[in-house]
Amino acid sequence: MDASLFKDHTTSRGIKYHYYYSPPADSKPTLLFLHGFPCTSYDWRKQVPFFKAKGFGLLIPDLLGYGGTDKPLETADYQMSKMAADLIELLDVEKVGKAIAVAHDWGSVLNSRLANYYQDRFLGFAFTAVGPTPPQPDLELETFLGFIKSLVGYETSGYWKFFAEEDSAKLVEDHHESFLSLAYTADTSIWVQHFGPSGALRAWLEGDKKSELAPYMTKEELEYASITLKNGYAAPTRWYRLFTTGLFQADDKQIPLEKYLIQKPVLFAGCKRDTISLVPLVLATIGQTCPNHKVEEFDADHWLPIAQPDEYNTKLLNWVESISA
Repeated sequence: MDASLFKDHTTSRGIKYHYYYSPPADSKPTLLFLHGFPCTSYDWRKQVPFFKAKGFGLLIPDLLGYGGTDKPLETADYQMSKMAADLIELLDVEKVGKAIAVAHDWGSVLNSRLANYYQDRFLGFAFTAVGPTPPQPDLELETFLGFIKSLVGYETSGYWKFFAEEDSAKLVEDHHESFLSLAYTADTSIWVQHFGPSGALRAWLEGDKKSELAPYMTKEELEYASITLKNGYAAPTRWYRLFTTGLFQADDKQIPLEKYLIQKPVLFAGCKRDTISLVPLVLATIGQTCPNHKVEEFDADHWLPIAQPDEYNTKLLNWVESISA
């Protein structure tokens, strides 16, 4: 990604965003790419040359808490309604009328709120690994964890509680090699025991355990994966505290029921070797809030955009062209 194409903009609430912007050619739409945890805008570096060469505009921010964007430590600053409004401001600054939003991991949750609040500003919404997240005004984390365990036999999201704890950022920073070896493991079946259940990630890090890295995690990829370490994990983990503090739920209460439905085209790129974000759970519910959806399944782990960029880019392009022709 060309460093000269990065810009900074301070939003009306005083948050400085650092973002990559390349304007469209030939009346092509602009793609808004939203990364997840623990990444930055550079997580989309394998999509940039592909879509830029085809004339699409690209707007790719470091999301709040990451990279060159501000890193406040007040959890309330990370409420989805506020961050969604920030992104709309970035679109406005670059005079983007209607965009196509493409998201991965936590970016998919934020993408969902863009759809709930600002659906008319988009041609469609693509979700990668993590599917559309309907508003959850009554979510109780322990009940949710127990419900998923009753369905699949193990907790998938107990690590949320760890990342919401005061010492989690320092523990990840102090055992970063251990953390990356688990997050980008060659064997995602170990997530069932060492990532998803409550307390498992803490035990892994405190034991400084290591796993074999996925084949695509070259030295260069590890350097990109370590960008967040330079700025620390204190800010990125605030996204998780939204749930344990009730701020996520309180924020969702302001979304009217008529805004729950995403009428615009939706793509879900599911990862069949992801043992945390399970494809069958998304498929069982996506039709309830996304009537105009398409599903593409990949024999991939959670990190699809960097693990299998060629197949991902091709299928994403086919969908983008189908909704923007």
